[in-house]
Order: sequence, then C-alpha cells, then structure tokens
Amino acid sequence: MALQTYYKYIIIGAGMHGLSTAYHLSIELKLRGRGSGKDILVIDKTAIGAGASGIACGVIRNNYYQPAMQELIEHSVRVWEEDAEGYGYLPVGYMQISPEIMHKDVNEIYERQKDIGYESEFVEGEKDCLDYMRQNIFDDWQAENVTSILHEKRGGYAHNTRALYRLADKAEAEGVRILTGVKVVGIVSNGNVSGVETTKGTLKCDYLIVGAGPWANVFWEMLGMPGSVPVKGLDGKVHPDIRMWTYWSLQEGTLGVQPTYGMANNGKMPPVIHVDSDAPLYSSEDKSLITDEMWGIYYKPDFHFKGIQGGSAPNRVENKEVNVDPYGIDSPDFIVGPEFAHTWTSALAHCQKRYEDKYGRYKKEPSGGLGAFSPDNFPVFDVLKGNCYLIADSSHGYKMIGVGKLVAKEIMGEKQELLKPFRYSRFEEGDLLPESNSPFPWS
Repeated sequence: MALQTYYKYIIIGAGMHGLSTAYHLSIELKLRGRGSGKDILVIDKTAIGAGASGIACGVIRNNYYQPAMQELIEHSVRVWEEDAEGYGYLPVGYMQISPEIMHKDVNEIYERQKDIGYESEFVEGEKDCLDYMRQNIFDDWQAENVTSILHEKRGGYAHNTRALYRLADKAEAEGVRILTGVKVVGIVSNGNVSGVETTKGTLKCDYLIVGAGPWANVFWEMLGMPGSVPVKGLDGKVHPDIRMWTYWSLQEGTLGVQPTYGMANNGKMPPVIHVDSDAPLYSSEDKSLITDEMWGIYYKPDFHFKGIQGGSAPNRVENKEVNVDPYGIDSPDFIVGPEFAHTWTSALAHCQKRYEDKYGRYKKEPSGGLGAFSPDNFPVFDVLKGNCYLIADSSHGYKMIGVGKLVAKEIMGEKQELLKPFRYSRFEEGDLLPESNSPFPWS
C-alpha cells in the first residue's frame, strides 16, 4: 500500500500517550462532525510499545504531593476503570508506607484525596501501622520506622503492553493508521509546523502531536526550542540557565519466585507496596550497612513479569550528552546491575521476613530504561509553534492514560483545566510544582 503523504493530524510515538491521543482524538472528531480516525496517522520508528511504555512496571497511583498531579491521576484512573479488563488493569490498590519525616506530606495527600473523592485510608503511629500491615496485608511485615500508611483503595497496576495494544485496536477500529518502522529525522516548520521529514519521505500535516517519552529532548531540539531555560524558583529567585531536560536511569528488576509467593494474608493479590524509609538499610547477605540515608522501593507480584517486580529511586545521569538509543534492555550504558539487585532485595527483606534469603533468586536478566525529566521533574503538556502539541511526561507517563483524552479536547479548541498547571511557561513564571520529602523525583 502506498504511503499517504498528507494527514490532518500526525502523532509521533506509539506508546501510551500517542495511542491514547489517537484513539480519543478520533472519537472527538466524530462527535463534533469534524472528521474521523482516517484523518490521523501514528508513526513510530520501531514498534508499538518499543519505548518506555513497553517496559513500564505499570503502577497506577494517586500518591502525589502535588494537587495538580492528584487531580490528573484521578481523571486517568477513571479512564482505566472504563475498560479495566481490556487494558489489563488490576485495581488492587496502592500503599505509601512512610517514616515520620514524610508524615505531614502524606497526610496532606490523604486530605486532598478525600476532597476529590479518591477512596483511601490513612493510618498513623508506629504501632498502629505495624498492626495494620500484619493484620490486613502481610503477617510477616517487619519494616522499621514506619509512622504513616496511605492505603489507596483505587489504583493498582496494569499489564504494560496489553493496555497499549488495546488502545491501538480501538484507534484502528476508528480508522486511525498506525505506521511503525518510520523514523522522524526532522520537523518542517516556517513558523507553524507543516510536516515531518522521515526515513520514508516527507509527510505533511495540519497539526503535529509529539508523545515520544524519553525522546522528548530530541523533538524539543527539532522544534528549535532552547536547551536551557530561566527558572523562577518557589522562593522567587530566578535561576537563569537551567537545563530543560535531564535524564534519569530507571532502576527496576524482578525476583524470580512464583508471583503467588507475594500474596497477601487472604491469599489474594496485595496492593502495590511503596516504602520510603529513613531506617538504616543493611545487607540481607552479610549484614553490612548499605545506606543510612533515605531510601525507597516499590514492589508487587506480577504474572506478566513472572515474579515479584519492582524498583527503587532512579539514578540521575550527570553527563549532558545522553544516548537514548539503543533504548531499554538493548542499551550498553543504562542497565541495572548487581548493586541494584543487592540493594533492592535487601530492602525487600527489610520489609518482609519471607524475602530474607532471596537475593540468589533475583533474575539476572537485562532491565533498565531512561526518563527525560523537566526542571521540576513534572510533565510539560503544551502547544508549541502554534500547532504542535508536546506531551512530555517526565517519566510519569504510563499511569496517565487519560492525558490523551484531555489533549484531544484541547486540540479541538476546548481548554482543559487539568492540564493548565503543566504549561511550559510555568518555569519562567515560577509556577513550579512543589517538591515532597520523598527520595523519588516523581513523588
């Protein structure tokens, strides 16, 4: 079939944001009588889910210190719930388990969840937290220094590729064309964007949507946007030359036991567990001190990953020039190693007795990925060059299945309040999203 060289809408990236936008935009066009899915082309240089979405652990949580993020995630959870089975969404819940230094922050998160109708339970006090975990979740729970637990009853996690293919099927059923193996090498722009240059030739469009995840910086440069920006801090001080995009190396892996090994007291799937801790972390192998600084992990039984899958806080990549390609497990530079395996399995043992002798069961298989982070570590959702919508998720992306639905409405001219806090202008204007006391840059 000959490649059509003009589409009203071209979307770069066949991951969560690109596919969600394609599907929801096709619906909006039809509802408004302004076209159909046949007006939309999705292109990806590799394949559906070949980037960050395809290796995501799939956690879906509302645990954010930033009110804007909480409201946006509540919207996305509702989208997950619309087709839970199709998306492979498992609403098992989520638990933020924290030390005293985070108590106030997490309590604020809980209060806002009540305000937006997001069902959760908040447990306070070291003894009550220990009793809650042992009686309701894991009878072998033993983590120290826990003084608060936020138990989100919604959320959980999803099968990382099933959701993508479900979105692709829905989009194609509406007439959207998804074309893989097409790499964008340039953006045609004389003021507004008029098309993209690809390895298959020039494709013209009226509107361009970029949902490229870790490759956000690549398209940022193609659009002629600045590599560094002035950022006005929350204290009012202007920092004149801050890198727009920095990279963090994701730290995730899988413990090679049967997923049923991680079940809750009732024999069913437990909530996703996230622990931040200021307790000293000791090796489960030789009892040596690993760290006496704040650390954090998350984990869950996962039948797709065939074990207990999870991770820890990412590592910031300090060098300015970062090779995003080859990506994921094919990268020679950003694969997690034995240090992560040792730390993560020791943290599992710190939390639950059943993991005390399981370091040797860690799966020694390639795992890793990169995230492109903005100056305040949160997404940028905005129109650039008049007709190019940038969806740059700052590594928050997979759980945000609902962003594409909101972007589709904005492209139709209907501004969305949920996306307003994520405009590019916030850096210069000082409207940054606030930071929490978590060791994770995305909390």
